[in-house]
Amino acid sequence: MNNWLTVKSFLTIISIAVLSPLSVNAQSKKHTAKGPYSAYLFTYFTGDKAGEAIRFALSNDGYNFRALNHNKPVLNSATISATGGVRDPHILRGADGKTFYMLATDMNTDKFGWGPDYGMVLLKSTDLIHWQSHVVNVPETFKEFAAVNRVWAPQTIYDPKLNKYMIYWSMRFGNDADKIYYAYAKKDFTGLETVPKQLFFKPDGGACIDGDIIYKDGKYHLFFKTEDKGKGIKIAVSDKLTEGYMMIDKYVQQTTSPVEGAGVFKLNNGPDYILMYDRYTEGKYQFTRSSDLENFKTIDDDVTMDFHPRHGTVMPVTVKEAAALTQKWANAGDVLLSATNKQIKKNNIAIDTINRKLMLMVNPGTNLKKFDPAFNIFPGIKVRPSSTQDFTKGAVNYTVTIGNKKPQVYAVSATETHNPIGNGYYADPEILYAEKDGKFYLYPTSDGFDGWSGTYFKAFSSADLVNWKDEGKILDLQTDVSWTKKNAWAPCIIERKVNGAYKYFYYFAAGQKIGVATSDSPKGPFVDLGKPLIDSLPAGVKGGQQIDADVFNDPKTGKNYLYWGNGYMAGAELNDDMVSLKPNTTKILTPHKNYNEGTYVIYRKGIYYFMWSENDTRSPDYSVHYGTSDSPLGPIKVPKNNVVIAKNPAAGIYGTGHNSVIQIPGRDEWYIVYHRFTYPKGITMGDAAGYNREVCINKLTFNSNGAIQQVIPTHVGISPVKLK
Repeated sequence: MNNWLTVKSFLTIISIAVLSPLSVNAQSKKHTAKGPYSAYLFTYFTGDKAGEAIRFALSNDGYNFRALNHNKPVLNSATISATGGVRDPHILRGADGKTFYMLATDMNTDKFGWGPDYGMVLLKSTDLIHWQSHVVNVPETFKEFAAVNRVWAPQTIYDPKLNKYMIYWSMRFGNDADKIYYAYAKKDFTGLETVPKQLFFKPDGGACIDGDIIYKDGKYHLFFKTEDKGKGIKIAVSDKLTEGYMMIDKYVQQTTSPVEGAGVFKLNNGPDYILMYDRYTEGKYQFTRSSDLENFKTIDDDVTMDFHPRHGTVMPVTVKEAAALTQKWANAGDVLLSATNKQIKKNNIAIDTINRKLMLMVNPGTNLKKFDPAFNIFPGIKVRPSSTQDFTKGAVNYTVTIGNKKPQVYAVSATETHNPIGNGYYADPEILYAEKDGKFYLYPTSDGFDGWSGTYFKAFSSADLVNWKDEGKILDLQTDVSWTKKNAWAPCIIERKVNGAYKYFYYFAAGQKIGVATSDSPKGPFVDLGKPLIDSLPAGVKGGQQIDADVFNDPKTGKNYLYWGNGYMAGAELNDDMVSLKPNTTKILTPHKNYNEGTYVIYRKGIYYFMWSENDTRSPDYSVHYGTSDSPLGPIKVPKNNVVIAKNPAAGIYGTGHNSVIQIPGRDEWYIVYHRFTYPKGITMGDAAGYNREVCINKLTFNSNGAIQQVIPTHVGISPVKLK
């Protein structure tokens, strides 16, 4: 993948990217603006419905990618394929430096499910805009392969010894393991001219798919996904293109999550390589960096994309080529959405393309008197002004010019907001004031994973409830918990003094069970008990999940209680060890039929307040309600007007729920912490809004009779809280 040669003359071959033993590694020199490549083209497909089509994105640095054509297909799958769908696109610059080759799996899962899949699509272009395509059905083309039922992830590489393009792909006969085969393409790249031969197979008989070959230091490195017990990405190395591959016996992916679709490309400005792959069960893509193609370091925190790719490849492009791509597929709105200033909450950029307005939310303390959004400018695009501007006086007009298209003017505003807190997707927030160090701590669910498939927990600290510091991972199911590895959800925590020292008890849902971990610091790390605390439904309950724990210390008695449930509310007293329930104290407390999940209990002026979420977290109407009691184990009285917080459509805020509450020490001052759909995209995401959420804080107030006043969720949020 992404290896190519430029033929300068009949006798001289100069390598633009390392490929053959005869080539010169031109990219080992640091490329600047004077070098041949200024950007990167990412070809990919998406996993959403009807997403099996080729899409393009651009990057200036190989780290920050922006989709072209509004993240819509650049080619019509119905006209280039037999099935009406294509996946796994691979793009290559030709040996002449000006012809481009692209391959894709001919596959339409929306229409035909997962096979059988018989074909691949071969594409050829001289300008990256217009493509000629041809379908190759392997069983129909080669009689000896009539029993093949899977043809996946084709790629191509130039063979300088034969002056031909070798195509390689994964293929399966019947129920046998997938193996990697190869054949040579016809000169015009319209089909295969040789009978497929086996290129590589796992010595242990396991399947191997998604091959990607890159040449480095006299060796061909074949990256592939294994389907054995370990499952992951491995490398096989050979000094010959078509034979002799020896497997290195270690996995190179930097995650414990399932992965596929490895793609490797060389950076334009140095000797390093990027290995990227699809964490397909989570809806995530991971980037890693390496200088030797043996040791890889995760660089996820440095990578941004405004799209969710599946199995794709990256190829460096020139200024001229990038300008042609932007002329064809870029638009002013997408250019402005690319603002890269680190003070901008990138998930919360809102654009109005009709009235040509761009609204930026920025972090607390941002200097808006001298502020530059730092738009990501690709070749062929100009944005003016290009320096810092004063946003305190209102919107600033920006003019965007793309090639020879008519310039467009947008009014760009920037506003400091405290909701959501920080950047990123988080949900189910638990908040704690730690007496040990006098700081607030936030413990959320790590969100943004398809189907709530996150596997770790993080903590954040603050001195004022506005400025938050990421304290990193405090518990990872993959490495720290033995009894389950999935669905890290909805934690809660309590600070207790044990033998004169502060200790922290952290309750969490995982695998639809509730566990507990302990630490001597609110920052963790936390040590799991080694077994679930709650792993079955309470007596008398016939449905629901063991999730959404809440821990509560009764200031009247000093006793501690744990609450949990989905579809039901249960509560029980904790033993003094805080890691076990007191026998015969479990009670079902479900307040009324609309109860769903997310119980949270507080005590104020002699009243126990029980809060919970109604509706589904994927619903815009997800909201918090409450009831009161004279006891920590009920019964609960539900007032007629019992809404604590609900959506605010006028502000574009939806899905406000699963809350916790914090009281400022020594004062009758309260704040509600909750999650909402990510703004502004959440309401357009359908069910996916339910696992792309963000954490917010608003003030919680009470009437003179003790009733909770309904909270109106806002973007502005709260002012910094002073403890003293």
